Amino acid sequence: MAVQKVEHPILDYKEETPSSQAFMKEAEEVMPGGVTANIKYFEPHPVVMKYGKGSKLIDMDENEYIDYLMSYGSLVTGHGHEHVKKAIMEQIERDGTWLFGTPHYLEVEMGKRLQKHFPSMERLRYTNSGTEATLLSLRLAAAHTGKHKIAKFEGHYHGGYDQMLVSVSPSVREAGNADAPCSLPESKGMHPSHTRNTITLPFNNLKACKKILLQHKDEIGAVMIEPVQAGFIPAEKSFMKGLRQITEKLGMVLIFDEVKTGYRTGLGGAQNIYDIKPDLTTLGKAIGGGYPVGVVGGKKEMMMHSAPSQGSDVFDSSQSKRSSSKDVLFHSGTYNGHPMILAAGMAVLDILEKELDDVLKQTEKLKNGINEKLRKYGVQGEAVGIGSIFSVVLNNKEKIRNYRDLQKTDLATRKEIDFRLLGKGIYVKPMNRYSVSTAHSDEDINQTLDAYDEVLREVYEGARF
Repeated sequence: MAVQKVEHPILDYKEETPSSQAFMKEAEEVMPGGVTANIKYFEPHPVVMKYGKGSKLIDMDENEYIDYLMSYGSLVTGHGHEHVKKAIMEQIERDGTWLFGTPHYLEVEMGKRLQKHFPSMERLRYTNSGTEATLLSLRLAAAHTGKHKIAKFEGHYHGGYDQMLVSVSPSVREAGNADAPCSLPESKGMHPSHTRNTITLPFNNLKACKKILLQHKDEIGAVMIEPVQAGFIPAEKSFMKGLRQITEKLGMVLIFDEVKTGYRTGLGGAQNIYDIKPDLTTLGKAIGGGYPVGVVGGKKEMMMHSAPSQGSDVFDSSQSKRSSSKDVLFHSGTYNGHPMILAAGMAVLDILEKELDDVLKQTEKLKNGINEKLRKYGVQGEAVGIGSIFSVVLNNKEKIRNYRDLQKTDLATRKEIDFRLLGKGIYVKPMNRYSVSTAHSDEDINQTLDAYDEVLREVYEGARF
């Protein structure tokens, strides 16, 4: 019997999104590569969206998608949630402005609600993004310890700045020994000092981590980690417990970067799941409901390094002079604690405190359904992750524990599946993780699983391109 011919999914994609392709050609005349962030781009061209509501996005060719990218996890309440929109408008009407440039009541109200869910945050500060939050956390750690080298884990992303843009997606061929990874730059334009001053650690390998940290115990002031790598590869509990112990013993500040996992693994983040109290925590993405915001919080004695009353703004009457600026940890920003954004953040918490359990149940339904479809077609793979974020990995012969394990999976087929899903109205940027929101309905989940069934049949029973 002849095998039915299956079209090349990328050619299909180009045919279905001509307006996106035309838009990107115009955009290239304005912005390098046509985008303002590299992460928004993929070959042959990104989908350009013009409308979003709830769980849906509509592109410039009127194609409708069920959105599982959710702005890389930021939109945990979906697109255009009415309660969030109402909170923003009420803040503007009530306060008469959307920016004071002074302290205001929402900074305290939002802070207290965050402390309720993250008790490790004895004090906190707002930033404008998760990237800014991780930057501030490193400065706080250096001020506290006096040690300026930092350690991060292979495959972990903490923002697009030089200190941490090291060994995020290295070639395994060039990455060195798995027990002692090389520190490799991720970008042009980085000073070579960053690969000397940022030490790369192997994730979920406690023995090797201990050895490296001991070798650099007098230099490393901070260890930053995504407790769930890339949002879907969880740290093993024994590893996390051991890491907490060794950092305490060596006087290193342990920083949990929960920009991806905050609210998405639970309202208390991954630290609640692991029952570990990091010294500092960074948040972003979901806490602002799609608006730019970040938070750094942690131990009082560490956070107090950023208090202006500790430094140059306090007049010493006994000595008739101001304190030296070198005694101050500088952190500032006109938009930090933006009232409109904090109003949105409060509204997101209102929703999630009632509905997050339902989101987690919907996520499990989707993951289990995908796993059933994979088994139906004899595909070795699974939906991997905890909370409301996960990814689909294929041909994983062993448990995925770290970045290198992920590189051994069938990435090419995963990409093909993603493009075929786009053609059936399921949107995840190819090769990215899934994020489920309060807006995803049973109908959305069922439609997604039907699309998966069709795609897997095409890929594993049809003619591959």
